[in-house]
Amino acid sequence: MLCYEGKLSLYCFMSAVFSLVLLWIFFDLGVFPGPIGFWSRAVLLTVYYVLLNVIIRLKFTTKDYQVAVRATFLGAVFTLGIIIFQSCDEQYKSFGVYTTLMALFHYSEYLGIAFCNPKTLSPDSFILNHSIHYALAATASWLEYFVEVYYFPEMKTHKILWLIGLLLCLGGEALRKLAMITASKNFSHIVQFERHQGHELVTTGVYSLMRHPSYVGWFWWSIGTQVVLDNPVCFVMYTVASWKFFHDRIFMEEITLLNFFGEDYYKYQQRVPTGLPFIRGFKVEL
Repeated sequence: MLCYEGKLSLYCFMSAVFSLVLLWIFFDLGVFPGPIGFWSRAVLLTVYYVLLNVIIRLKFTTKDYQVAVRATFLGAVFTLGIIIFQSCDEQYKSFGVYTTLMALFHYSEYLGIAFCNPKTLSPDSFILNHSIHYALAATASWLEYFVEVYYFPEMKTHKILWLIGLLLCLGGEALRKLAMITASKNFSHIVQFERHQGHELVTTGVYSLMRHPSYVGWFWWSIGTQVVLDNPVCFVMYTVASWKFFHDRIFMEEITLLNFFGEDYYKYQQRVPTGLPFIRGFKVEL
C-alpha cells in the first residue's frame, strides 16, 4: 500500500507529465496556429509548469510542499526530455533520452522508498542533492555533450550507442529497484551505523546472486548515461569515479554489516560476490 507522501508525489509527477496531453492537443491536433517546433512546445511546458507551482505553493503546507515541488519538477524534466527527443535535430535526441532517464531515476528512488520503507521517507529520498561530487559529475557530462555537439555534431547521431546506453540504464534501474523491493524495510539510502529493531540480513532473491545489487544497478546506470550521451571522456571518468565510490562505500558498509550480523554475514560473504568487478568488500582474515 502506497503511503500518503508516495501518492502525493505520484499525483504531482503525473500532473506535470499531463502537459504532454496539452502539447498534443495544442500542436499535433492543430488547435494552436504557428510553428510547432521545440521552442513552442518548451514555452507551453514552462507556462504550465509555472502554473502548477503556483497551485502547489497555495495548496500545500511546508512538508507536503517539499515533496510536491520536487515531484512536479521531475515530471516536467521527464516531459522536457520527450519534447527534445520528438522535436529537436538528430544530434540532440540522445540528450532527450538522457533527460527522461535522469528524471525517472530520481523520481523512482523516492517512489521506491515510499513502497518499501516509508518510515525513512523524506524529501531527500529523491536524492536530487546527493552530493557536490554528483552535481559536478552531471555538469561535466552536460558540458562535454554540448561542446561535442557544437564541434562534432555527427558523433552524437549514433543511434546504436544511445540504444545500448538505454538498455544499460534500464537494466541497472530495474536491478536497483528489485533490490529495494526485496530488501523492503531493510533498505535505506543512508548507511546505518546502529542496528535497529527488525533489521534483518537479506540473502534471498537477487541478494542470493550478489551482495550489493542496488549498488551494482546504480553503477551500470551511471555508466549507461554516458553511453547514451556518447561522451567518451565522461564515460571513462564516470567508470573510474563510480568504481572508486562503490569500492569505498562497500568496504565501510561491510564493516558495519559484520558488526551487525557477525558470523551470518561472514558466511554470506564467502558464498556470494559483491556483484561489482574487482570489488571484494571488507574481508575478515581468519
